[in-house]
Amino acid sequence: MRTARAVDEALLTAAAVMILVAGALVVYRLWRGPSMLDRAMALDVLAALMVAGIGVRSAVARDAHYFPIMLVVAFLGFTGSVGIARFIAVRDRVPDSPGPRTGAGTGTGTGTGSRAGEEGG
Repeated sequence: MRTARAVDEALLTAAAVMILVAGALVVYRLWRGPSMLDRAMALDVLAALMVAGIGVRSAVARDAHYFPIMLVVAFLGFTGSVGIARFIAVRDRVPDSPGPRTGAGTGTGTGTGSRAGEEGG
């Protein structure tokens, strides 16, 4: 029984140390960038590390009351990642050029308008 408890404590301590080291590296990536996508990924990983840290805390305390907190943090991390991804997608979108589009008026039926697929006649 004592050996199992000592192994549990050693594994939980190792997990906490790895989460702290990973958190420091993620904060460094968040700070340095270089791109917005790197920072968005760092925020997503940071949310996952927070869930893992709360899980380690729950295992150390042998208390299941932390699970709803983990669920909320995971949900907030997911919605934050989706929001950042949508922001980046809108920001990086290339504006439509005023010139003619390639393939326009070919009658191939690949358009998405109400007259798509109609042949001229």
